[in-house]
Amino acid sequence: MSPNDPLQSSLSNKTVLVVDDNEAVRTAFEVLLSLHGARTVLAASPQEALAALDRADLVIQDMNFRREATSGEEGIALFREIRSRFADLPIILLTAWTHLETAVELVRAGAADYVAKPWDDARLLITVRNLLDLRTARAEAQQLRNQRLEARKELAERFDLRGIVYESDAMHTLAAMATQVAHADVPILITGPNGAGKEVLADIVQANSSVRAHPYLKVNLGALPNDLIEAELFGTEAGAFTGAKARSGRFEAANGGTLFLDELGNLSGSGQAKLLRVLQTGEFERLGSNTTRRTKVRVIAATNTNLRQAIREGGFREDLFYRLNVIELEVPPLAERRADILPLGRFFLEPGYRLAPDAERALVRYPWPGNVRELQNAIRRACLLSPDRTITPAVLNLPSAPPIDEPPIERIDIEQALTRAQGVVAHAARDLGLSRQALYRRMEKLGLKPSE
Repeated sequence: MSPNDPLQSSLSNKTVLVVDDNEAVRTAFEVLLSLHGARTVLAASPQEALAALDRADLVIQDMNFRREATSGEEGIALFREIRSRFADLPIILLTAWTHLETAVELVRAGAADYVAKPWDDARLLITVRNLLDLRTARAEAQQLRNQRLEARKELAERFDLRGIVYESDAMHTLAAMATQVAHADVPILITGPNGAGKEVLADIVQANSSVRAHPYLKVNLGALPNDLIEAELFGTEAGAFTGAKARSGRFEAANGGTLFLDELGNLSGSGQAKLLRVLQTGEFERLGSNTTRRTKVRVIAATNTNLRQAIREGGFREDLFYRLNVIELEVPPLAERRADILPLGRFFLEPGYRLAPDAERALVRYPWPGNVRELQNAIRRACLLSPDRTITPAVLNLPSAPPIDEPPIERIDIEQALTRAQGVVAHAARDLGLSRQALYRRMEKLGLKPSE
């Protein structure tokens, strides 16, 4: 047997508990499994099996343990006892054709699979391999989830995360970076699509910065008419234009604190020049005034515009970009951090409401072009329209936008989908909104073995 053989790799150092009153059957399994590196523990009765359970990675059990028994009741009782003690231990049922219906019912109740006697060695080994691989994947996924949970918990204990809800590695990395750079007195540029959560990251930076007790002002440049943006930022002198009164701008009001400029790409060329100057020198003039004023403001800017492309097209100043881009936090769209969809969806639910399982699957499959903001609106609308407190796909009524062909999916998403689908790739693919071929490609890249 080659050391690179997949059976050898999967079965090596694994322990299989074989439960059968027939010594010849036990011996046959011992020989077959040991040839591929597995250890075997043999039990002739349910009592012996239960005593050896804590050593088993997988159980192969018969349905009857006395020559005169044919009902399968002993096997059913043993299965239920094993399942009550070890909910995730794979169990393969050995059954004669007369007990096939019972075996199918037990599979629905949580058995991993059934094998009819006499069995096919090759098919049995594939089943054993797949179940052991799936159990290993589940254990690794759970360990990874625990590590991620601990990391998120530690970050939340050390810093003020402003109630951000996430589960993806991408958002954890961004939240950690936001807290790390919060104390640095440098501009920060937050990029990403509309509705993805850029403002939340800005709030985290401010909440953990050395100026958190000082003014924190926000300006959405996209919500202002172009001719009023500079007046809003730098203020006006009386008579600067018809009806103008002397008033301070946001840079004066935020002196000593932080100014969050959202939708930075809307700033005109003149406004860009003035912003560059205030970032470099702290100096500016109100519109209509020759008096130079000074301010010390930390600027956090956000944009959904591709500023590098805007520079190439002459729409944005390169020097301003590099002045702002000392630290860049790039927020990916929600479709690229699918692990965040359900935690966010549940967070947006009104108290007492819940998502039906098929509604959760619909949320995960939908591409969310409007990102977190669209998800929030969809959940709020569903809560208002739902006839009861369970949100269904019909109430969600998501637009018929085409699903993403091959959306970015993390390893943990695939492992969780395979677990829900009991290792059936076609079902897991449907759950993830992928074609079966697309999921096979992803699994191959990640080193996950498909079921045969």
